[in-house]
Amino acid sequence: MDDIIDLLKTSNHCVFLSGAGVSTFSGIPDFRGKSGLYTKYDADRIFSLDEFHNDPSYYYHHSKDLIYNLNEREPGLIHKILARMEEQGIVKAIITQNIDMLHQKAGSINIIEIHGSPASHHCLQCGRHYSYKNIADIVQQDNIPLCDGCGGLIKPDITFYGEMLDQETLDAAIKEVSEADVLIVIGSSLVVQPAASLPLYTLENDGKLVIVNNMPTPLDRYAHLRYNDLQDVFQYIEKALL
Repeated sequence: MDDIIDLLKTSNHCVFLSGAGVSTFSGIPDFRGKSGLYTKYDADRIFSLDEFHNDPSYYYHHSKDLIYNLNEREPGLIHKILARMEEQGIVKAIITQNIDMLHQKAGSINIIEIHGSPASHHCLQCGRHYSYKNIADIVQQDNIPLCDGCGGLIKPDITFYGEMLDQETLDAAIKEVSEADVLIVIGSSLVVQPAASLPLYTLENDGKLVIVNNMPTPLDRYAHLRYNDLQDVFQYIEKALL
């Protein structure tokens, strides 16, 4: 554990890449863990762009208690420690694969949401924008949100499977990991592209990769440090640095 503390103390540009495992401490299931979404639902179908166009009720019904109840969720230990580390200048940026907005809720500032966010929604027909709260109220009443102006289907500004990532967001993430002398991947299995390839930019620019995840990842062999237990690591960081 002292090795990761030494890296954090000496790093000039430390960046974190967070995945779904981080939010399990807030009661939100991950995707591929032993109690993850894939054990209960067809997550690929929930977040499929084609499925959304064919039957938007499938997404809105299955995400009612996953995405549209996030007001009931509170940041966990890791979200809070990351926010404090950013405040102290230890962390320069957080790139997240998550769409739960908990990093913001914890107080982190420089966040790159690589897969978008349900904080905003838009009409697929006329482009009108809607807030999370407005849509959440409709979804919680088991209704499909339709545009007030034209009656078109409303979609969250989340990147679905089959949809391209926002290029500006991706470019910002690549810039951060390319400049990182330390990139720490937390709670991600690194299998969803292109986010899963972001650590390669750090490695190519002679930065060090640290992985903290309870399942193997394709990049484990390239990691300078490798840990399994998020809670143990962050409790140690809190004790040693904060």
